[in-house]
Amino acid sequence: MKRCAVLLSMTIGLSAHACFAADLFALGRDTGDLSSNEISGGEIRGRVSVVDGGALWFPQYAVAVRLAGVDACALPQWAFEPDGAPASVSSPPVPCGPLAKAWLKRIVGNAAVTCRLTLDTSGNRKTARCAARGHDLGLEMLRVGWARTTAAGRGDLQYSAAERYARSARYGFWGTYVLDMDEWQQRAVDRTVSRGPAVDRNLLASLQAEITPPFADWRRRALRTDR
Repeated sequence: MKRCAVLLSMTIGLSAHACFAADLFALGRDTGDLSSNEISGGEIRGRVSVVDGGALWFPQYAVAVRLAGVDACALPQWAFEPDGAPASVSSPPVPCGPLAKAWLKRIVGNAAVTCRLTLDTSGNRKTARCAARGHDLGLEMLRVGWARTTAAGRGDLQYSAAERYARSARYGFWGTYVLDMDEWQQRAVDRTVSRGPAVDRNLLASLQAEITPPFADWRRRALRTDR
């Protein structure tokens, strides 16, 4: 996977505001606190700030939502370039969290975002199918390989097809060695943005489930390296 200067430059400045962005979930109000003019039929529309590769913040409503059906690297999470030995000390680190956030920011741009709100299985955190300029944000993140489907998203044929294509083409984190997002959430103790890649390298040494493609066939990776 190509680590071009243009793509990496998109991550500059993300860390400076990451702690604030991550805290935004604690500030969100229940949709019941919003007027019927603000949210109609479980739908919300407006300008957003991108919190990470799978979450948006509507500042005008003080509402945070996660993209339904997909998951992305947490902002402090690292992946590693494959070199034949998974997560060896010689494997260059890849800031998959900041890169996922940068891609979502690129997809959203300056467009208004419309989200159809639901509650997650805990009944608390809001998830949503969101679109900007008519493009499903979760689907677009799957297409570029910076998100994967969750159990809720695997029943969506478009989502599943986009994930399969990105995986086979080694787009995004599919071209790296990365810890499963659910496992990272369970095992990562230090979640500060300043944490170094060595922490995730240690977690990968004892991973419970491998989600990225087998590295024996890395030599058969796609020729395209623009994503």
